[in-house]
Amino acid sequence: MSIAHRAGEYMLSDALLPDPNGSSAKGLRLELPCDRMVKFVTVGLPLLLVSLAFAREFSAGSQINCFSPGNFTGKQSAYVDAVCWDSLLHYDADIVGESRPKSLWILKVFPYSLLMIAVAMYLPYLIWRYSAAPSLNCDLFFIIDELDKSYNRSIRLVQHMVKLQQSGTDPDELWEEYDKARRERYFEFPLLERYLTCKQRSHYLVGIYILKNLVLLSFMAATCLYLGYCHMSVFFQDEFSCSIKTGLLQNKPHIPDSVPCKLLFFSVFQTISICLGTVYVLLGPIVLYHLFHLFQWDKRLLSIYEMLPAFDLLSRKMLTCPLNDLNIILLFLRTNISEVKSFSRLSVLCTLKDVTADKESIDTVVDFMTLLAGLEMSKPKPFCTDGNSG
Repeated sequence: MSIAHRAGEYMLSDALLPDPNGSSAKGLRLELPCDRMVKFVTVGLPLLLVSLAFAREFSAGSQINCFSPGNFTGKQSAYVDAVCWDSLLHYDADIVGESRPKSLWILKVFPYSLLMIAVAMYLPYLIWRYSAAPSLNCDLFFIIDELDKSYNRSIRLVQHMVKLQQSGTDPDELWEEYDKARRERYFEFPLLERYLTCKQRSHYLVGIYILKNLVLLSFMAATCLYLGYCHMSVFFQDEFSCSIKTGLLQNKPHIPDSVPCKLLFFSVFQTISICLGTVYVLLGPIVLYHLFHLFQWDKRLLSIYEMLPAFDLLSRKMLTCPLNDLNIILLFLRTNISEVKSFSRLSVLCTLKDVTADKESIDTVVDFMTLLAGLEMSKPKPFCTDGNSG
């Protein structure tokens, strides 16, 4: 019998979580996977496209090709190209026959506008990083630490019950004392429970998160409108008439009023704008879909922690509107589930509980660990048959 007791003690000591050597707050992820993916695409894609545009510009040299008169020398033709590239004015005759200039400067500043788009897309994440991330980091670190401590308290309670049984305490008296303690709710975790309840009445994190996504959506919509305006105004104007009677050629009688010019990078800018606009249009519903997740509770993590004694109060308190900081914290707890050491242990116990024949006698991790440690569960708990405490 002593060997069996010793084996039970070893099993319970192995179930305890080791004390962390250092703070795990530095390893917490303060961005949801969807937000990280959207940031990578919205910020990285304009930078990639603008690098391709600049690479095309540096490799091709001149970005414009003007058809100068045949009597022009090479230097005069280069001068005409430079004048037309600096002005980028298209002279088109209207219905009356008068020539009206149309500016094509959007084509010149288009690569730099992509840089501005990338900077604008990063601003919402700066808002989240400096406004909400420090507070969220403290919340997650405290909750994760308390969850692991609550699990260890349950295991130490089982160790204490094993020692009482070894000292000769009557099993019926032991279980009556345990049932009384559960009915009086001595196993509640008031600090963590009240902290999470307080977070349910707070709306700071969820407000910053919604603001960040709304700013991101507005920037994406503004970018799509800008790209549409570029297409409607100049992105179908690859050829234009340029007036060269300026500067040194202003008083030359043999110089024509305008020469035809062709933009060499026109197809590249068209492709870039179509790719960027299409990606942003597709990302919009994804951002909205994840915003709608804030309107429903994520109870997957807390359903596992209902194995802890009296921890089911958390589920009963989540009956108000889910649009609060507690729901945001639960989403980030799921993202940082690898930092919650007790989650994997409780998940295994829940799985074993589901395949156990006598499920009515198992409600908490204390019940299951006492069964594994060899204590006889002779008194079924009538107030646990529905899965909740009485």
